[in-house]
Amino acid sequence: MEVKKLLHMAGGIGESSYASNSKFQEKSILAIRPLLEEVHKSLLPKKMVVADLGCSSGPNAFLVLTEVMKIIGKQCQQLGVQPPEMQLFLSDLPGNDFNTLFRLLDDFEECMKAEKDASSVLHFVAGLPGSFYGRLFPSQSVHFFHSSNSLHWISQAPEGLDSKTEHVPLNRGNIYIGKTSSSHVVNLYQDQFKRDFTLFLNSRFNELVPGGQMVLAFLGRKEKDQNGPLNSVMEAISKLLNSMVLEGLVEEEKLDSFNMPLYAPSMEEAEAVINAQGLYEIVHIKMTEVNMDTIQGGENVAMSMQSVFGPVILGHFGAGIVDELFSRISKFAAEHLVKEESKVHFLAVCLKKKEQM
Repeated sequence: MEVKKLLHMAGGIGESSYASNSKFQEKSILAIRPLLEEVHKSLLPKKMVVADLGCSSGPNAFLVLTEVMKIIGKQCQQLGVQPPEMQLFLSDLPGNDFNTLFRLLDDFEECMKAEKDASSVLHFVAGLPGSFYGRLFPSQSVHFFHSSNSLHWISQAPEGLDSKTEHVPLNRGNIYIGKTSSSHVVNLYQDQFKRDFTLFLNSRFNELVPGGQMVLAFLGRKEKDQNGPLNSVMEAISKLLNSMVLEGLVEEEKLDSFNMPLYAPSMEEAEAVINAQGLYEIVHIKMTEVNMDTIQGGENVAMSMQSVFGPVILGHFGAGIVDELFSRISKFAAEHLVKEESKVHFLAVCLKKKEQM
């Protein structure tokens, strides 16, 4: 599975699209607004380049830009200085629905005219397709990077997961780190995250201006073991796929060859990778909880999951099973997930580029 081609949120504006099912992601973005305010107190050049990495295709992409411009505009008013001209980049993988994204641009511009704090900020918006696991911008050209709800997606399912031990698939019956997954499977996922996060940090270091900063928010794990909310969700989907194997709706080999390109690190894991590079000062790092109370009812939970995971599942299994799978997820969620107080853990990280010696 070539993740770079397949990975994107569900496009369009229909009922199962990401644009219509991203209220939870909106909450996670708003939760880090205080970090955005702190960053921009120290970043006021005459011209400013801001990039949102993993912007997706819904209104949340413009929510990030709106918050940044409001913060900049308000601070400049308080200081009595002219706000900087701003180049705003929206970046995601080539499969992202940029058409839907830019159809929302006119609405964004109208909102900016009505925003007291942001209306004076001259800005220019551009799209940039490409993977953030590698270079996207010229050296020392970006003042601020933002990324929410993206860095838990790794560049690929870890190499080696499709291997077999005594003719038994290494991660048999699982699509992620499950209760029956071996420590070797866990290590493969951890190693893939470390490689990818290291590449991300190195790439952004080269692109940031001296003193440039990043605010990152992505799925994390409070537990030292692999029993976080992401594991529980993936375990549920695995069980439903296994039941479809028993019914002859899904080929067993198809299931055993599928592993989600995801990883939710602990705070210690993420911090260790950052410190190992020695490229950034950690201004802030904290595990935060975001309540999923914005997603009510099993059907809404299923549509939210389909908007995020559906394209990857479709790319591997084909269109024939997707509707049936998410119908079962809806029933499962109604009976189990929505009866519990569901909270998701997010790592909120603010990094400042260190001065080169």
